[in-house]
Amino acid sequence: MQNQIRISSNTPWYELFSRGARDWLRHNEKVREAVQRSLPDLVGQADMMSSAPERTVQVPVHMLEHARFRLAELPFETHPAVGQGQGQVGDVMRPVGGDPGASRGKGDNGKGDITLLLELNVDDILDWLWEELKLPDLAPRPNASINDQDYVREGWDRHGARARLDRRRTVKEAVKRRAVQPDAPAFINEDLRFRQLVTRRKPATNAVVIFALDVSASMTEAERRLAKSFFFFVLQGIRRKYARVETRFIAHTTEAWEFSEADFFKVSGSGGTGASTAFRLALELIRQEYDPARFNGYLFYASDGENFTEDRQAASSSLAALTDVLNYVGYVETVPGAARTMETEMKMICGEIERRGAAIGTSVLMHPDDVWKAIRKFFVQQSQTSEAA
Repeated sequence: MQNQIRISSNTPWYELFSRGARDWLRHNEKVREAVQRSLPDLVGQADMMSSAPERTVQVPVHMLEHARFRLAELPFETHPAVGQGQGQVGDVMRPVGGDPGASRGKGDNGKGDITLLLELNVDDILDWLWEELKLPDLAPRPNASINDQDYVREGWDRHGARARLDRRRTVKEAVKRRAVQPDAPAFINEDLRFRQLVTRRKPATNAVVIFALDVSASMTEAERRLAKSFFFFVLQGIRRKYARVETRFIAHTTEAWEFSEADFFKVSGSGGTGASTAFRLALELIRQEYDPARFNGYLFYASDGENFTEDRQAASSSLAALTDVLNYVGYVETVPGAARTMETEMKMICGEIERRGAAIGTSVLMHPDDVWKAIRKFFVQQSQTSEAA
């Protein structure tokens, strides 16, 4: 008699696997959830954007343990109880647990949670996220490629560096020689074959990403964190498309300065906001160091939306000039908590340029979850702009 297994459409997909496989899949899901919860703190670390590719981070994960059931030694009628304590029918139970932070620093005899610190590669974490986001590919400019030098193997020679000795080819030469010379030695110098390397020109795609940040007195720490989260993840997506990516960091108040990444998110200023200074500095960098015919260029600007009214014309003209030489310009407005009811100065400027057909997009960041929406919007808009071009 054959046993039939019925599977409902509501059956979770991991139930189709064995117990061990289900535990492994469930553990991976828990790890991913823990990683996503820890991402804001991970991104807040210094030099995360330009640190070594093999960098790792530690993510706290609660240890998973199977539930274990134990039958009572005596019938319930003889020793009535609730949970692990004594009780009678009709007793009002107190809420289980309490404030987990109330007893911080005090030891007791209760069972606590066990937290494991998993050391994960940052690139592996980002691969998980990019698989789930299913973002479209960026399309580089057709003319923004240069020829790069590359070494390729081509042929053999009897002389060369010992590190390039081709053992297989050497043995073949020795076998062929001994086939016509029965009493010849096993190997001689004439049998040696070395791989030769020659230079070839190959196309290489380059990109430059300029990050600009408003650091005036109106920008709070929460707004900076939202901006850095967006900057970090959008850069990872661009790096997955281009072979070489250079980054530049500009901070501004009524003046603009270029900083290293380590100082970029630490600098703070006072006074008002003049966005045109940052746009002009970015335009100078593009014209002097990054020829649009050889580099794919991106600018991402984060601000709380405030800008001097007197600076509107200068900011609008400088930003429009940037859209002419860059692949895409992205503006994110950081508004922690709730959105503004009125359109801000910067959003008005970006909206006017976008209505002219320029490759520019705006997003509002109120919560960390809005970062993913902004990233998706950028990739979709950029791919559509490239297709239209």
